[in-house]
Amino acid sequence: MALIKINRISFIYLIVAGLFLAACKSGINTVENKKSDEKIVAENLKWSERMMLSEIHRFPEATKLDFTSEPRWGYTNGLVLSACAKVYEKTKNQKFYDYIYAYADAMIDNTGAIKTYNLSDQNLDMIKSGDVLLYLYPKTKEERFLKAITTLNKQLESQPKTSDGGYWHKKVYPFQMWLDGLYMAEPFHARYAAEYVKSTAQSEKIFDDVTLQFDLIQKHSRDQKSGLLFHGWDESKEQRWANKETGNSQHFWSRGMGWYGMALVDVLDFLPKNHPGKERLIQYLNQYAEAIVKVQDTSGLWWQVLDQGNRKGNYLEATGTAMFAYTLAKGVNKGYLPAKYLSNANTAFDGLVDNLITIEENGVVSLNKCCAVAGLGGNPYRDGSYEYYVNEMIRSNDPKGTGAFIMAGLELNK
Repeated sequence: MALIKINRISFIYLIVAGLFLAACKSGINTVENKKSDEKIVAENLKWSERMMLSEIHRFPEATKLDFTSEPRWGYTNGLVLSACAKVYEKTKNQKFYDYIYAYADAMIDNTGAIKTYNLSDQNLDMIKSGDVLLYLYPKTKEERFLKAITTLNKQLESQPKTSDGGYWHKKVYPFQMWLDGLYMAEPFHARYAAEYVKSTAQSEKIFDDVTLQFDLIQKHSRDQKSGLLFHGWDESKEQRWANKETGNSQHFWSRGMGWYGMALVDVLDFLPKNHPGKERLIQYLNQYAEAIVKVQDTSGLWWQVLDQGNRKGNYLEATGTAMFAYTLAKGVNKGYLPAKYLSNANTAFDGLVDNLITIEENGVVSLNKCCAVAGLGGNPYRDGSYEYYVNEMIRSNDPKGTGAFIMAGLELNK
């Protein structure tokens, strides 16, 4: 009987212990489930805010945007942080302002010198992050930011030019104008003239120089048949990628055209109404819109090489598509383009969301099928061939795409 009694006690103990362990396990599971339910990026936000929060999660330090291991002054930082500024102005979420400020704070020393920047390189790409300083200085009144702005303007004053006044893309690319360069430099220069230059004569001179860059691209790079623009133009016609008669590169690159469209709509924000170049730029924008919608895919996206459709190797590319969506949407919203183009912009943005956006369990948003980089010349040599453009690296979350996606989302209120 004693043995039976012990077994009953043991049995009861085992039951109690089992219930206790089950309760503990249930509690652990509840905590784990609660953790899994916590989203880094909430799904009830606008796409622009979701993507910006995702970028901050991917790159906690804005100095290392574009997957760099060391802080650097570069154009991709300027693009994403300009988008971030627009999101901040819309949401007033302090996290966004702090992210912008941290970049400038890290990259501009107390004397106003720009870290990792060298004026003697005469590289138009290095102007783009100046947009961040133009945005911050009125808010902070920090003299170091103004000194850095002045340095970047000095670069444009001394930038080497073609015989008719077009900026070389970089000193190492003599006699060459690229579509990219218009976006890198002209919005900065136009805003600088509009908001920082006190002399009317000086600001008018800058506005004239800004509009001249677009005039020259239209003159040298626009294909009269399709209305599309070639990626690069070499005045010397010495580059292997350059047509020996026209100096143009061979193909219409999606992001190159995207850079140019964004440059147009952003510069128009700052050109005075009475400036004679303003109407010309609006005309260029309308020609541009007419040309790009003709090569828009039924998915809403655009091809890496714009006019080659589903030719072997070509692919529907995210960064150029996001830039076109932004350009068309802003052009309509500002009254520069007919309302019909808003449909193309919406179709493009929806095409990105449906085909090239993925969302992780934690809510972080990714943009896929981004061309990582493309250029002309250099070492190793980039020959501008079809094979070159379609074989450059493809990656997710390239900042040249995420930044444009954020700005397109804002313009479309998606």
